[in-house]
Amino acid sequence: MPLHPFLVTSLSAAVLAATSAAHAQNTPIKFQLDWRFEGPAALFLTPAAKGYFKDARLDVTVDAGNGSGGTVTRVASGAYDMGFADMAALMEFHANNVDAPNKPVAVMMVYNDTPASVMALKKSGIKTPADLSGKKFGAPVFDAGRRAFPIFANANAISNVTWTAMDPALRETMLIRGDIDAITGFTFTSLLNLEARGVKAADVVVLPYPDYGVKLYGNVIIASPKMIKENPAAVKAFLAALAKGAKDVIANPAAAIADVKARDGIVNPELETRRLKLAIDTVINSPNARAEGFGQVNGARLSLMASQVSDAFNTKTRVNPEAVWNGAFLPTKAELNVLPK
Repeated sequence: MPLHPFLVTSLSAAVLAATSAAHAQNTPIKFQLDWRFEGPAALFLTPAAKGYFKDARLDVTVDAGNGSGGTVTRVASGAYDMGFADMAALMEFHANNVDAPNKPVAVMMVYNDTPASVMALKKSGIKTPADLSGKKFGAPVFDAGRRAFPIFANANAISNVTWTAMDPALRETMLIRGDIDAITGFTFTSLLNLEARGVKAADVVVLPYPDYGVKLYGNVIIASPKMIKENPAAVKAFLAALAKGAKDVIANPAAAIADVKARDGIVNPELETRRLKLAIDTVINSPNARAEGFGQVNGARLSLMASQVSDAFNTKTRVNPEAVWNGAFLPTKAELNVLPK
């Protein structure tokens, strides 16, 4: 016997109400990356695609970024609840905006070592940091490696370098053309960009900052004080879901790139798989990361970085390492056990 129209309407309304109620229970989190949808973005897109955030009762949206500095300011402005940004950029914001009411805080370490490096073509004759004095460098003004170069230069007695600023898309092209002698950039970004422009990896000299006396941390998860104060449980749930997804990504990078491809259909899966693997090997599953534990920081190392950033970035006030880091929301040790032995 067919249902009375009133019953059908009532049932439909009940289903809609239940669905809306279930959706309302999921805490919305607007999250911004530091850069475009490239290989390392899988760390955030895979847990979203696999439903780990939804399982944690979170409604997470992940947007591309255009530099760590922009991500920090957008989280500070309230446009985003959380983000992924370079620790040095976060420190600089804190030290230059003492009176800002909503300074973001780092809540999880992801890149335990800075991915920054100096890169040059072998035909330039550059082999070691000692060969860099007096050379012409190029990088965007906001590039993390360029901002931190004074720390690298101080550690390696480099002097008298000159800088050319350019759009990120022109950095590697200008190096190939010979307009500049060397560039700074994230290794897994610039090295693969050079290859994409026809340069063989064997013809590139890579001088990673961590290999030459620079012990800076790299990218962290940041959260706004408003988010931390009003919904600490959601911050904790986000980090646990992220750690679960990171374990999957590290175990099978090639599969994870499918989630990046789903967000940006023009990416080259082979290239982005290599980029992700390079990021994992150099800054996520690095010796320092295994020693300190995924997600965590070493207090003495963080304090040293705060001092170095204060000097190199010439900040208005000294960076307070205790103000930029809050590890209270980290998952359990078992949940953070994501790095292969």
